[in-house]
Amino acid sequence: MADAHAKHHDYHLVDPSPWPLIGSIGAFVLAVGAVLWMHHDFAKTLFSADHVGVVVFGLGLAVVLYTMFAWWRDIILEAHKGDHTPVVQLHLRYGMILFIASEVMFFVAWFWAFFDASLFSAEPIQAARAAFTGGHWPPKGIEVFDPWHIPLLNTLILLTSGTTVTWAHHALIHGDRKGLKQGLALTVLLGLIFSFFQGFEYHHAAFSFAGSIYGSTFFMATGFHGFHVIVGTIFLAVCLFRAIGGDFTPTHHFGFEAAAWYWHFVDVVWLFLFATIYIWGSAGATIHGG
Repeated sequence: MADAHAKHHDYHLVDPSPWPLIGSIGAFVLAVGAVLWMHHDFAKTLFSADHVGVVVFGLGLAVVLYTMFAWWRDIILEAHKGDHTPVVQLHLRYGMILFIASEVMFFVAWFWAFFDASLFSAEPIQAARAAFTGGHWPPKGIEVFDPWHIPLLNTLILLTSGTTVTWAHHALIHGDRKGLKQGLALTVLLGLIFSFFQGFEYHHAAFSFAGSIYGSTFFMATGFHGFHVIVGTIFLAVCLFRAIGGDFTPTHHFGFEAAAWYWHFVDVVWLFLFATIYIWGSAGATIHGG
């Protein structure tokens, strides 16, 4: 009878999990809260109370964040039980590759918006757009960032962080636990420094999100990238804490590998942002503070 229930394959059936359902409910509540928050007057009329949207949004966000924590905790426990065989690890890698591919398409949309606004700013058939841009790009009156100051510094910071996370990966593969932790710690620190400088840059911007089509396309593209840097920094910080706790081996470390892939993706996106939006997109414009 024991042989009848023996496992003769590399796959595993996960235990029944509440997190897909709870996560879906949390995402729905978060979306409803965001709508109520953005339409404050409607929410106040509907519920006869202030800050309903903020409360609902916060509740949904808390559920989503807890779901992420608990679901990933369960996956880590599966790995510790030996359920993540080489075949399962391969399919986890396929899943991460598809996720990064979807992120590429996400950023293509923001690049498309920037190029559409900049390359066709003076088209006669788009008189309304020309009225907003003054017929050229960047629009009339916009003072842009000097790409060779903070943007260049942030480029060097991210490129260096790509080197340190690669160092951590190679250290793990070769059994160097100290190098793994040092490389991860430096990468997390560099991610925090990048976010600080980007926040400093935003604070001193000479244009606003709502003031022009340049501001809208600039902040959407660079802002979402900044959000991804924050997510990637958290991702790597979790890997650092796990490494300190003794997790990851040279043959079982998909969680760290996924974080490293994500971080390299963030690096590459920033190089395109720096080359197109900061350098090419500001050519011939007035430099703020210059």
